[in-house]
Parts: sequence; C-alpha cells; structure tokens
Amino acid sequence: MIIDRFFKIKKSNKPGDENRLRSFVKAVSWRAVGTFDTVLLSWIITGKLSLALSIGMLELITKTLLYYFHERAWNVVKWGK
Repeated sequence: MIIDRFFKIKKSNKPGDENRLRSFVKAVSWRAVGTFDTVLLSWIITGKLSLALSIGMLELITKTLLYYFHERAWNVVKWGK
C-alpha cells in the first residue's frame, strides 16, 4: 500500500511498539478534538468566526506535527512499557 511505503511501516518484534502510521492517525484524531476546542474558544473571545477558523487551521497544522514527533520520541523511551 502507498501509505505503508510512505511511513515505512514494518512489523516490530517488540510488544507495545507503534508503527508510524498509527502515530500519525492518533495525532490527527487528537488534533481534530483540539482544533475544535481552539476554534470554539477563539470564536467566543473574538466574536469573529472567520478569525477563529484561521487560528484553528494554523494551530491544526503546527500542533499535529509537534504531536507526531513527540509520539515518535516517546516510542523510543523504554520506561513504562
């Protein structure tokens, strides 16, 4: 599958390891929830839906990337597994 190649998915022999695609999907789903919250709060504070949506879209991109790399870094940490 193309997505598998993009994320270089391979089977891990270590229990508890997550592949890159799973980390990416988790990041996107979490950001959807977070972005909804940001847009709602921005709309309440500014009173302007267009401004709230602009803030939300920018936040969606930056925080999705930050979360993905955070997940990948934590996957290397053996503590708590």
